[in-house]
Amino acid sequence: MQVKSCNEKKKRNVPSYEMPRERLLRYGAASLADAELLAILLRTGTEHKSSFELAQTLLATFGDLRGLAQASTEELMQIKGIGQVKSLELLAAMELGRRITAKSVLSARRTSIRLPRDVAELMIPEMSHLNQEHFVCLFLNTKNHVIGKQTIFVGSLDASIVHPREVFREAIKRSSASLICLHNHPSGDPSPSREDIAVTRTLREAGDLVGISLLDHIIIGDGRYVSLKEQGYL
Repeated sequence: MQVKSCNEKKKRNVPSYEMPRERLLRYGAASLADAELLAILLRTGTEHKSSFELAQTLLATFGDLRGLAQASTEELMQIKGIGQVKSLELLAAMELGRRITAKSVLSARRTSIRLPRDVAELMIPEMSHLNQEHFVCLFLNTKNHVIGKQTIFVGSLDASIVHPREVFREAIKRSSASLICLHNHPSGDPSPSREDIAVTRTLREAGDLVGISLLDHIIIGDGRYVSLKEQGYL
């Protein structure tokens, strides 16, 4: 009589949702849950946890993929089963995701920006996960195609920090016809503050002087946005 090995028995008894590689092959990556995709990255678990269970622990610890993307190597290594190698592999995967998102701006050069929603769909994936405020400008040509993007500064928004000189110097350098400003609220709430409104009005006035229109100032939250143009501040 043939005796089954422990590994064969274990594999036979593993639920289908704990075999993400097989599900990936059969159904494609888009069909997998976050924990399943993470399990594939992790490859192995611990003596008492499968890679899928370890992935679930990561998501439970950091809240979701957004929280996981903000975790440091030291924080990741606090999880039993996540050593230096696994933590670095996770960080590398998250950074690749961020860079892919950032490259999406290049594809926008062939697409006209006509509505605040167009800008939000383009930039929310890149900016909603940031744990510090980033003030970013999109520079457009006469056809409202994005011809450049620049992070002007990182930190709390204040009219004394966001100087029109820095914003419009970049716009002039790119021969921009107009621009759209964005910044994120790490709290997740995109409601504009007094400072946000003051900065918007200052930049609008400066744009009128140099002949480069400020089309909008969009605040990015956690999957949400507010257009100050739609709010009547432009």
